[in-house]
Amino acid sequence: MQQLVFATNNSHKLEEVAAKIEGKIKLLSLNDIGCTDDIAETGVTFAENASIKSKHIYNKYKLNCFGDDSGLEIDALNGEPGVYSARYAGQHGNHAANMDKVLVNLKDAANRTARFRTVISLIWNGDEYFFDGAVEGTIRHERSGTAGFGYDPIFQPDGYDITFAEMSLTEKNNISHRAIAMEKLLTFLASV
Repeated sequence: MQQLVFATNNSHKLEEVAAKIEGKIKLLSLNDIGCTDDIAETGVTFAENASIKSKHIYNKYKLNCFGDDSGLEIDALNGEPGVYSARYAGQHGNHAANMDKVLVNLKDAANRTARFRTVISLIWNGDEYFFDGAVEGTIRHERSGTAGFGYDPIFQPDGYDITFAEMSLTEKNNISHRAIAMEKLLTFLASV
C-alpha cells in the first residue's frame, strides 16, 4: 500500500482526511514520522502555504507528502480572513475569538456570502502537484452546532439549512472544501 505523509498534526484535519481516504493509502502524520518542526506559514496565498509545508517535509525526510492550507473567504470583508483564518483575531488557533471577530465585522453586513477554500500541495516522487476545493455558503449571525472545528459553527453551506458544525463527519466529508481537494488528489494517485 502506498504511504503518504500529511504535513499536519491537526487532529481534526487528520480525522477528516483519514475518513476520506478509507484505507486507500497509508496516511502518516508528522508525529508518525517524528517531525516536531514548527513549519512557518509565511506565504500570502493558500497555495504558497501548502507548498511550504510539503516541500519542508519532502526536503527533510524524502517521503511522498502533502500539505494543505485552508481558510474562510468572506465577500463583504474583501476575502478576509483568507490565509489568516487560523490567526484572524491574533492568537493562532483561537477559534472562538476568530468567530467573534468575523461576527463583529459582519454585524451590519447584508451580504454574508462566503466560501471555504483548500489548496493541497502534493509532492510525489519529487514533483509538485496542486489540488483545490471550495464550498460556497453564508455566514450565520450566531454559532450553531458543536461538531467540526474552526469556523464550522457559523458557516452554512449552500443548499443546507444547517452549519458544518451541525453535520456528522460523513455529511461534511461529502461536500467540504477539503474533501473536494482530497478527491482530486486521490484520483491523481490512482492514475500514477
